Amino acid sequence: MNDTWKDHEIEKSNEFAILTDEVTKAWSGLSSRQYKNLKVLKKESLRDNMNTLELALNMLAEATTTELTKIKNPEGMEENLITAKQGGSVAGNARKEIEEQTGKPVVSSDNAESMIMGDVVAEMIEKVSNDITVRIIT
Repeated sequence: MNDTWKDHEIEKSNEFAILTDEVTKAWSGLSSRQYKNLKVLKKESLRDNMNTLELALNMLAEATTTELTKIKNPEGMEENLITAKQGGSVAGNARKEIEEQTGKPVVSSDNAESMIMGDVVAEMIEKVSNDITVRIIT
């Protein structure tokens, strides 16, 4: 996205941060700071701490924003801000539909550490379950 924004008069690092934050808000309902706080992250990467659906929706938001930027050809911060919100909203609508269908929120407080621990615990439970099943059968 940053390369595309550079082609549309976005040059300052704070402008990239503002636009990225708008994309995030539009799809997740949270600012980047609120999202990082939810996941209890300090300096860690938000993207590295997203679950599969969060990551997929984030990528959809970014890809849509990039496509809209190429097609609409916004110039300057104000026009790019509108396009960033529109791109993020596409993924935000998908998030709402997923939540409606599953009955649970997509945006989660789970971070990489808790997701890894969850996988480790699940593997341990599965192993114990398999061991018990083997003993019962034999």
